[in-house]
Amino acid sequence: MAKKILVEGMSCEHCVKHVKEALAELNGVTKVDVNLSAKFATVEASVEISDEDIKAAIDDAGYEVVKIETL
Repeated sequence: MAKKILVEGMSCEHCVKHVKEALAELNGVTKVDVNLSAKFATVEASVEISDEDIKAAIDDAGYEVVKIETL
């Protein structure tokens, strides 16, 4: 399972770190990449992760999910 998440509110590498850590803590996540300039993150997982769980993790980190796409 892989998803691409458009994230609003990231402005620096510190923000990238927060988003990466938030997504990495989700159950089953195997890989997280965050692209600051394009404002998106991709997450790969060994199990299905709900969009609600992804949104909650990013919201808790202080950022806003604009869109989630399944890849």
